[in-house]
Amino acid sequence: MSHPRDKINVMEHVVQLQDVDVRRAGKEILSAVNWTVDAGQNWVILGPNGAGKTTLVKLLTGRVFPSYSENSPSSATVLGYRLGRVDLTDLRTVVGMCSAGEEHFLPQQETVIDLLLSTLYGKTVRGREAYEDQDRQRASDLLHIFGIGQLAERRFGTLSEGERQRVQIARALMADPQVLILDEPTAGLDMGARELLMMALEEIAKDRRAPALVLVTHHVEEIPRGFTHAAVMNAGSIVAAGPIEDILVDDVISSGFGMPLVVGVENGRWWARAE
Repeated sequence: MSHPRDKINVMEHVVQLQDVDVRRAGKEILSAVNWTVDAGQNWVILGPNGAGKTTLVKLLTGRVFPSYSENSPSSATVLGYRLGRVDLTDLRTVVGMCSAGEEHFLPQQETVIDLLLSTLYGKTVRGREAYEDQDRQRASDLLHIFGIGQLAERRFGTLSEGERQRVQIARALMADPQVLILDEPTAGLDMGARELLMMALEEIAKDRRAPALVLVTHHVEEIPRGFTHAAVMNAGSIVAAGPIEDILVDDVISSGFGMPLVVGVENGRWWARAE
């Protein structure tokens, strides 16, 4: 079973949100969010705790819905699919997701290679499905890209935290999505594991055939090279968005995080500290 991306149908606007609200139990969680991701862009989403980053991720993956109201100009689409109206099965064929908090959903006894293969059928456990040689080759290639080719036959539960994270991202890429959302992928990793993951993400980011990347993080130090744009969230809204060098500046980041911060870049890697 093969799932190559249909290059012909790749749209100019990968994500397009216009005046999008999300309300739950009468409380506004996202408010008037305007954001566009175009083909060829890789975005990082920054902001303090409670800014709305997690809700934005859930919106893009169909786990929460926009709060549409009658006669509202509000619009929310991912690759032309209208959020809140699209069949989630269709959405999940084009949007890949990797979150540090979701590894416990994966079966600990499953081998790494089978975890990758089973995702082609939307499963976490391999059954009697038939896979083609090119599927097995793609799984092997992805594991090697992330430096874990030697772990193909290991059981997921025996891996280190860093190895698990790399397996999850490889798994998210297996079905060849057009958008890959990385929700705090380095959370809980030690410095060595973080840097290995960052290097793997840099390889993905510079590949023209790779999906559009959306990285959610609290820390500018965890932005791999190759990310082109940034957005800052606060209080449920995107307060600044644009080319990364225009957004990762002292005044914008200080305003977004509510304290004086100095931001800089060295050899393509960003840093920030209190002023």
